[in-house]
Amino acid sequence: MDKNNRLSLGKMTAATMGFAFLAACTVVGPNYVRPIAAIEGNYREIDGWKVAQPQDNTLRGSWWEIFNEPELNSFVSQVNISNQTVAAAEAQFRQARSLVQQARANFFPTVTVGVGITNSSVSTDIARSRNPRFSSTLYSMPVNVSWEIDVWGRIRRLVESSQAGAQASAADLETAQLSAQAELAQDYFQLRAVDAQRRVLDENVAAFQKSLELTNNRYTSGVASRADVLLAETLLKTTQAQAVDVGVQRAQFEHAIAILIGKTPAEFSVSVMPLSTQPPPIPMGLSSELLERRPDIAAAERRVAAANAQIGVVEAAYYPTVSLASTSGFQGSDFSKWISLPSRFWAVGPNITQTVFDGGLRQGQTEEARAFYDQNVALYRETVLTGFQEVEDNIAALRILEAEAQIQDEAVKAAQQTVAVVTNQYKAGITSYLDVITAQTAALNNERTAITILGNRLNASVLLIKALGGGWNVSKLP
Repeated sequence: MDKNNRLSLGKMTAATMGFAFLAACTVVGPNYVRPIAAIEGNYREIDGWKVAQPQDNTLRGSWWEIFNEPELNSFVSQVNISNQTVAAAEAQFRQARSLVQQARANFFPTVTVGVGITNSSVSTDIARSRNPRFSSTLYSMPVNVSWEIDVWGRIRRLVESSQAGAQASAADLETAQLSAQAELAQDYFQLRAVDAQRRVLDENVAAFQKSLELTNNRYTSGVASRADVLLAETLLKTTQAQAVDVGVQRAQFEHAIAILIGKTPAEFSVSVMPLSTQPPPIPMGLSSELLERRPDIAAAERRVAAANAQIGVVEAAYYPTVSLASTSGFQGSDFSKWISLPSRFWAVGPNITQTVFDGGLRQGQTEEARAFYDQNVALYRETVLTGFQEVEDNIAALRILEAEAQIQDEAVKAAQQTVAVVTNQYKAGITSYLDVITAQTAALNNERTAITILGNRLNASVLLIKALGGGWNVSKLP
């Protein structure tokens, strides 16, 4: 390399280093600031309701274990492995993570290597005037290197946006897992409530069978009328039909659980076990913690960050693009001398390009990016408000259902005592059998209502845990 070439190369190196230094100091676009969301100091619905204090005042990752249901634990543990909705969300997260890798690749030069053999010929007139050869063969092996210098931070903003998008996708995965887990827990407790309904119905069928026998005996003795027998038989058959009917609900809940854990209904079954679990004490924490504990809120916030970074990406288009390109390799017309020192060649130099007119394209792209950012801010704030609503809804449900359960338990006891008193009065001939039927029907309905309330309380407990973000925390974001 001669002196002039060395001087030129030195100048280009100095210029490139200058651009690289400038790139390290310049980033266009707004720096991200987390949007402000309305947060109250505490939950409104807690007022007037004493929240039980569990021994462990925080929700852990395996939040379902708070219910102390071993079979439920075994089912929920299969959700993350076999549930297809969760599998799809996991695949989406891997796609988002690959976009980060693609964005980071722009920090590095692109190197390509090629091999070419070109045959060419010229017209007869040109060949006679310039060269007796009509055709020639050119052998080439170029190595091309191109590198965009991130002077204005376009690539850095692109990586920032991709990283925030991947974090949002990771939070979406957690949301899908939490939703599937909560849905499974709800289906499980509803199935157990159906089992409890079936047990109550079977017990009443047995009791009504004895009442029918009693009425038949009294009818045979001439004490009771044929109408009493028919009433007793009607109540027995109606209750038997109800006991059969709850089997439909049980089958549906069982099938739903099977799908949630990635199995077909034909290969899955749940043993019969009446509901007896009481709603556990659920740690609440401060309302401000909800922003850190709900994955859907975290996902919405990360999308705001990604949209903010995209503003910098489009604003960088207003500035010149600085790149460095070089080509080197071997080139010759003789195959035997192709790969040799005299056949080598090289070229290197920076390129600066600037768009001077685009008909308003960049302005439109910038306005679009800012509007998209504003949209994501609004969605983030709406997600926060929805989160607080869901927490308040289920706190209220638990508070009200707890009071209702206490009253309903008293109603069940009173109804059972009424059945005993009215039955004795009927045996003594004081009341008609219609009074017995009325008392028995009321007792059955109250028992079933108590089971329904218990199922609703457990359902509200699951939904409250889900509304609180389960055992997740924003610190788990990659």
